[in-house]
Amino acid sequence: MDTIGATIKVGQKIPKEVLKQAKKQYREAGKAPKVYDPDCPPSTPEALAEFAAMAQELRKSRRNPSSVVAIRVKPDTLSKYKALGKGYTGIMADVLNYVADNPEILSQAAKL
Repeated sequence: MDTIGATIKVGQKIPKEVLKQAKKQYREAGKAPKVYDPDCPPSTPEALAEFAAMAQELRKSRRNPSSVVAIRVKPDTLSKYKALGKGYTGIMADVLNYVADNPEILSQAAKL
C-alpha cells in the first residue's frame, strides 16, 4: 500500500484527487485478507469474557467509598497543598489518613 502525500496550506481544502486516492486505498485495504501476528492471535469469546470480568473487578477496586466533608483550613496551608497541582485534595486525604492511622502523631496534635 502506497503512502499518499500532499502539501496543504492552512485554510486550503484537500485536493479532490488526493481524497479520491485515499478513499480508493481505504476500500482496497478493507478487502485485503487479515493477517494476524502469531504472537498476538485474535481473541476468542472466552478470552474476551475473561477480560470483561477483569475490567469489572478493576472498576470495583477503584471505587472510592470516601465521604465528602467540609473542613476549615488556614489559607497558607491550603496554598501549600494547591501548589502541588492537580489532585491536591487526594494528597490532603492521604495525609489525613496517615495521621489517623498513627496514634503517636494524633496524640502530639492533640497537645497543640
